[in-house]
Amino acid sequence: MRHLMVGLLLGIGVFCIWWSCWVPDADATPRVRRPGLADRLQDDLVQAGYDGMRPRTLLVACVIALTLVFAIVLAVTTVVPIAVCFAAMAGYAPIALVRMRARRRRAVMRDLWPDAVDNIASGVRAGLALPEALSQLGQRGPEELRPAFRDFAEDYRATGRFHDCLDRLKDRLSDPVGDRLVESLRIAREVGGSDLGRLLRTLSTFLREDARTRAELETRQGWTVNAARLAVAAPWVVLAFMSGRAESVQAYSTATGAAVLAVGAAVSVAAYRVMLHIGRLPEDERVLR
Repeated sequence: MRHLMVGLLLGIGVFCIWWSCWVPDADATPRVRRPGLADRLQDDLVQAGYDGMRPRTLLVACVIALTLVFAIVLAVTTVVPIAVCFAAMAGYAPIALVRMRARRRRAVMRDLWPDAVDNIASGVRAGLALPEALSQLGQRGPEELRPAFRDFAEDYRATGRFHDCLDRLKDRLSDPVGDRLVESLRIAREVGGSDLGRLLRTLSTFLREDARTRAELETRQGWTVNAARLAVAAPWVVLAFMSGRAESVQAYSTATGAAVLAVGAAVSVAAYRVMLHIGRLPEDERVLR
């Protein structure tokens, strides 16, 4: 028994010596989780103004739209490939509508953020603390931003935890500009100093120049993007009109007709994605979520 205990202690000692040779790298940064589909859909829902909706609800709406359109088109045309094509379009329609509304609201918010930053800078110059300068945006800030900052003021009055309230504010805004502003204020709160006013003025100037440049580019590219969308949608609009006549769509009930529809759908999706990649300006991503 004594020899067993000595051998066990010796083995533990050798293991500890071996373990101490592997020193963890102090400079190694933790792996950041990349946002998934659910995270991006949640950001789109918040930016579109549907704060109470969850990605699962949106996906359920897609499934319902797909099923209803498939049943209706199949009852009208009795051609399964055509019903599948229009059902796929209808299934993607709720996500497309949410993303379109989110893009429009982001464009509106892009013009509002400079005024909000100027409002915060004015409050700081007047001697307000950072929480108070943010809270007063709930009454004096731009109309679209007031609910989020009003909730921030209520959270801060209830908890007094500035950093936790900033995290919840970021979730309510789900906006890249809001993320940059929140993190700048967080650093200013932790580090302190007299450069906060200069930082806010610089950020406001940058946001105004970015919004003005992006608006000019979007105006010039808008007609090109709309023309490309019309070119992609035109064949499917013609097919929808043809679906009212049974003798015109019976050719698509064969294997060759289904292959033609499949190739046309693939070409349409590929052309649309290429058009978006070429014609649309890159959107800001939430790298500071």
